[in-house]
Amino acid sequence: MLEKINSPKDLKELKKKDLPILAEDIRKFLIEKVSQTGGHLAPNLGVVELTIALHYIFNSPKDKIIFDVGHQCYVHKILTGRKDKFDTLRQLDGLSGFPKTYESEHDIFNTGHSSTSISSAVGVAVANKLAGKDDYTIAIIGDGALSGGLAFEGLNNSKIEDTNLIVILNDNQMSISPSVGNLSAYLNIIRSNNFYTKSKIGIRAILKKIPLIGLPIMHAIEKIKDGFRHLVLPQSIMFEQFGFSYLGPIDGHDVNDVIKILERAKKVKKPVLIHVITQKGKGFEPAEKNPDLFHGVGKFDAESGKVLSSSGMSYSKRFGKELIELANKNEKIVAISAAMPGGTGLNEFAKTFPDRFFDVGIAEEHAVTFAGGLASQGYIPFFAVYSTFLQRAYDQIIHDVALQNSHVIFAIDRAGIVGADGETHHGIFDLSFLSHIPNMLIMAPKDGNELALMMQIAIKHNGPVAIRYPRDAYEDCLINLGKNKNIIKRDLMNHKAEVLRKGADVTIVAYGKTVKTALEVHKLLKEKKISAEIINARFLKPLDKETILNSIRKTKRLITIEDNVISGGLASALKDIILNEELLATKFYAYPDEFIKHGATKEIETQYNMTASQIAKNFRK
Repeated sequence: MLEKINSPKDLKELKKKDLPILAEDIRKFLIEKVSQTGGHLAPNLGVVELTIALHYIFNSPKDKIIFDVGHQCYVHKILTGRKDKFDTLRQLDGLSGFPKTYESEHDIFNTGHSSTSISSAVGVAVANKLAGKDDYTIAIIGDGALSGGLAFEGLNNSKIEDTNLIVILNDNQMSISPSVGNLSAYLNIIRSNNFYTKSKIGIRAILKKIPLIGLPIMHAIEKIKDGFRHLVLPQSIMFEQFGFSYLGPIDGHDVNDVIKILERAKKVKKPVLIHVITQKGKGFEPAEKNPDLFHGVGKFDAESGKVLSSSGMSYSKRFGKELIELANKNEKIVAISAAMPGGTGLNEFAKTFPDRFFDVGIAEEHAVTFAGGLASQGYIPFFAVYSTFLQRAYDQIIHDVALQNSHVIFAIDRAGIVGADGETHHGIFDLSFLSHIPNMLIMAPKDGNELALMMQIAIKHNGPVAIRYPRDAYEDCLINLGKNKNIIKRDLMNHKAEVLRKGADVTIVAYGKTVKTALEVHKLLKEKKISAEIINARFLKPLDKETILNSIRKTKRLITIEDNVISGGLASALKDIILNEELLATKFYAYPDEFIKHGATKEIETQYNMTASQIAKNFRK
């Protein structure tokens, strides 16, 4: 059946009775292809029927379909003419694992982070209204993503009336890990209340049997049915208070039921929220049993479901192991996750210290401010979060942690390039947006042992700390190099860089995983009789200026290697240091690395030598 489908137009030519067969074909296709490339298997298996129904009823790209996060867009891509490219999924210059506007006219909005679909869909729907168009805009959001505050900001938008906006709540009780929090409990009440659904089916069946007048009566009592629903399912009223007509819950794996409710939604002359119940990993037993593992999975055996895992200890696992040891010694240590305890290595911590572990759902902003509140009362919170998702909490880092010099420790996982998930997931901006925040201590370990030592240092530091590390497995062969543990610990306490190799021709400064690259460069240059001095910076803030400058003065040449964008990272910091050494006649005017207190603008400018007269006077000197 799938061979016949190369566009939504082809799909519409199928009979409804053929759609379940197509769904099975798509599942087989997904399992076969993703087993070879890796990717987000479980989320896509869960939305097969829903996506088929969407393209069967709506007219993409005239009608705009926007996927939240976007990791569940594979079926959408298959149905919109891209199934022949699935051998290149998530590979260099191949098909992206997320919606990309450059890939297809059917991809309306680039997504990769959660909770954005409703806000973007509201924007598209209002634009259609302003342009006088009657096109539909459909946002598909999971119950996990609905826990993000931005989703509720979208729901709360006051400009959605009289728009053809449909929000589909894909409720599978999961984000990456099982959904948590009060919203999840709220949805569970609706989800588990079968009385209304069964009663509705029973009433329909009885009325349909009454000759001539049965169907007219059924339509006539629509309002009574809605009243009955509110009596039995008062929880659904929450969505209606946001201005939506609530439809559901329905079985998201019955493609014809989904089609019926979408057809009904098109007739409602106001925004609609459809509650669809699905199963993550549907149709592939290993993914059904372990949806966490198959959420974003590497290559696996399509028959057995056995994942071809990489060898070695990852930084994430080492972080989790070390945190348990530290928490056993210090009862003030707590851990926070934003819906990703497995990915950040916190699963075992959660089991060991259930009262000291907090999964706040997909709510990074809340996680940071929550951590600030805990720190204000003497606790030591570790917030383990992927670098790309920490971006979402930038204001909270400044306002609720750094400004108050709170002792919050940010364990920044997936720093640097993360590979196949692409530009929405690379962790290459954290140094740039953290390094200019006052009071922040920033460290990057070159291996697992150094990570463990840095965690110990972080606990003793007075103020916010960021420890960034990659997703990779690490090699401990880089540690020590003739130094003992106490000396290393002392240097870390004093924020000192580490000279790993002595040299005279060039200074190479690196940090974190790029230290290994620097050592490999050293070996290659040595073969060419070039002597390189290798420095593990360890600290990005504060930089060990003395160690680095002493080396640069000696070698007169500098190479930096980092897994961050060049603007605002190690290179930028070293440029500033070198220029400030007055090798050129330079002077930089900007506000210093501190929080500026209140006062009249002119007074503050004068206090920090930022006025024109002060700049001119200083230059004459």
